[in-house]
Amino acid sequence: MMPRRQWLRTVLAGVTALGSGLHADAHAAPTELKLPEGTPTQTFDFEGKGIEGWTTVAGQWAVEDMAGAPSGTKVLVQRATKNDFNVIVAPAVYSDVDVTMKFKPISGREDASGGIVFRFTDGKYYVVRANALEKNFRLYSYDRGRRQLASASVQAPPLGQWHTIRIAAVGDHIQAWLHGRLYLDHRDSRFKSGAVGLWTKADSVTAFDDLAVGGKAL
Repeated sequence: MMPRRQWLRTVLAGVTALGSGLHADAHAAPTELKLPEGTPTQTFDFEGKGIEGWTTVAGQWAVEDMAGAPSGTKVLVQRATKNDFNVIVAPAVYSDVDVTMKFKPISGREDASGGIVFRFTDGKYYVVRANALEKNFRLYSYDRGRRQLASASVQAPPLGQWHTIRIAAVGDHIQAWLHGRLYLDHRDSRFKSGAVGLWTKADSVTAFDDLAVGGKAL
């Protein structure tokens, strides 16, 4: 028979190991959201085709030549500086989507941001954005006013450089990545479907390129 002291040590070691395992599971990285294999993807590099058919909700959006563009020589630039938010959306409507885009904050004293709009319908939408003036990465809903849903601390993406944001929305589950790292994992069910687009705030002058929208259009 095992001595009582040794038995106690064995039991305590087992409890400690179990607790460590539960702690690790509780902090395990969430499973990456993915659309079904074979889901179509539409890409916009603004080279051969501009923003014909897109809807400008607010802002001054135009395709421009830009040296150092991620692909080709043309990018989409937003230059309005007096609106609360600047939004442009592509024509198709989706429910579940996986969207990637690159953005370069060019200037802005109040704000220097770029974001992905998704499930846009009648002025209501979600947006995930990064800001060169702030060390955070955030998910908002918008319905006649913004409501912050999730936030993460990040290194502020520098002005004058290209950065990559990705979002995936499947049902009520939303995830968002900055430079390939998953920072946001959130559930919200208020908006079910809508268009995909791009976003800036206030006086942010921002360039966008290589928008890729994965999803089955409704």
